[in-house]
Amino acid sequence: MGWLRLLALIEEAAADRRPVFTPFVELSAAERRQIITLPTTIATLTSVEHLGLYGTNLVRIPPEIGSMASLKNFDPYTSHRLHWYPYELTRCVLLADSRVSTRALYGNFKFRPPFPALRPVTAARDVDLSALDPGVWGAEAVRSCSVCYGPVDRELRQVWISIAVGTDVFPFLVNACSAVCVADLPTPEHGYIPTPHTGGPDIAQPASWR
Repeated sequence: MGWLRLLALIEEAAADRRPVFTPFVELSAAERRQIITLPTTIATLTSVEHLGLYGTNLVRIPPEIGSMASLKNFDPYTSHRLHWYPYELTRCVLLADSRVSTRALYGNFKFRPPFPALRPVTAARDVDLSALDPGVWGAEAVRSCSVCYGPVDRELRQVWISIAVGTDVFPFLVNACSAVCVADLPTPEHGYIPTPHTGGPDIAQPASWR
C-alpha cells in the first residue's frame, strides 16, 4: 500500500537526517495515484532542505510542513491538483527557491481562477475541529492557529491570502483563531487580491496578465 510505504520513507528520512527527500520516485505508479495528501509526520523532517514532489497526485499538503525548519527548496512542479497551500509554509524561513505549476493555482496571474468560498467564522462548539471533511475544510483537523500558533478552541476563521514565498506567489489557506490574527497577516503580493478574503464568486480579482 502506497500510504504505508510513504510513512516508512518519511521515518527513514527523519532517522538518517537526509537533506534531500523525493519520496514519490520510490513508489510505483499505482502507489503514487493512491496518495492525495502527505502524512502529518512530515513535521519530523527537520533536516530536509530539498522537498521534491514532482508530478504527484496530491490535492493538499498538511500544515505540518511548517515544521520543516531546514527547507530551502520546494518543488511540487506538475502536481496539477495542488491548487493551494497551507499558510504554515511561510514558517519555513529558509525557503528561497520553489517551482510550482502556476496555471493550477487559485488566483494565478495568468488566468485568475476563482477561490472556493470559505465560512467567515465557525464557532468551535458547532463543529468538531479534530474530525473535519478535508474536501470542505482543507484538512482533517485544525488544532492550531496558522498565525499565532495558539490553539483554535473558540472559533475558526478561514481566509485566503496570496503571498510570495521562495520564487513563487502561493495562494495560502489560513486557519486563524481570531479576527486579531487575521488582521496580523501580511499585505498580499502586489497584483493579487489586496486583502485576506473568504473567496467565492463575488470576490473581484485583478485582470489576468496573459
